[in-house]
Amino acid sequence: MPRKKNFIEEEVIERAMYLFWRNGYETTSVRMLEKEMGINQFSMYSSFGSKEGVFIESIKCYKKKAQVTLVDKLKSSSKGVLAIKQYFYDFVSFSKDLNQNKGCLLTNTINELGENTDTKIRNEIMKFALNVRNSFIEKLKTNSPDEQTIEKQANYLMVSLQGLSVSSKMFEQSQLDDFIESVFERL
Repeated sequence: MPRKKNFIEEEVIERAMYLFWRNGYETTSVRMLEKEMGINQFSMYSSFGSKEGVFIESIKCYKKKAQVTLVDKLKSSSKGVLAIKQYFYDFVSFSKDLNQNKGCLLTNTINELGENTDTKIRNEIMKFALNVRNSFIEKLKTNSPDEQTIEKQANYLMVSLQGLSVSSKMFEQSQLDDFIESVFERL
């Protein structure tokens, strides 16, 4: 008979997500995960298969939080480009936790693992990026009916967002505000 779990998966994965977000994938050890999640290695492997399995579930948890906090707000707004601009400001707030500037877990992961990023992890990240990009496109359509211009603007915004993600880990809020304002002046 299988053992009964003495933990709630969503709660332990959220704790693991914050650990990975602070430390990165490579630096986070299984021992660190055990301590942070409050479960032993056997339970971790039994529930999630491996450290990578915990990480993939952590990525999904992050995406769910970002979806609710950022993307859903963007999608529900009727303010077009101003909604995208607000997304950028909201993103900076979202990337901070207890006044720690952590950037974006997804961007951090790609920067850390680079071309060695596991296909499953890369796919999870790309699905979310495509979702954000498509949301930007919908908002950009309120400004311009020209598909080619919208595509270029969406690409520009996605690259700018990645730059903001990295910059949010090291620059002051006023510098980030200046960057965001400059991005939208050029749109």
